[in-house]
Amino acid sequence: MSAANEGRSPSDTKCIVRAKEAPAEPAEPGVTRQVLGHDPELMMVRVTFAAGAVGQIHTHPHRQVTYVERGRFRFTLNGRETEVTAGDCWFVPPDAPHGAVALEAGALIDVFTPARTDFLAARERHDT
Repeated sequence: MSAANEGRSPSDTKCIVRAKEAPAEPAEPGVTRQVLGHDPELMMVRVTFAAGAVGQIHTHPHRQVTYVERGRFRFTLNGRETEVTAGDCWFVPPDAPHGAVALEAGALIDVFTPARTDFLAARERHDT
């Protein structure tokens, strides 16, 4: 048993994720992504932005809820822009074009259903 798993039973190893142990990888210039926990049906991800960094407009088939952990962002959904700050959140329906610009440094907590297997594949490529 590794030191990281010491004191944990095998059944709770996947249920507790320590942020300091979860790898962060680059997603876009000035943007890092950290998968905090997942199973096939649900995933939580912290996305950290430098001031001015852009999460490009994109789509995916997953439902997404995003919570603004800190910072200030211009969020675009289906061509409509709005400013959001710490404590705000938004919902993205499947296949809806969306993106964000960090008006100041900050972090978002994204929750997806089902899990983003493309994020897991990217993490595996990054680890090799």
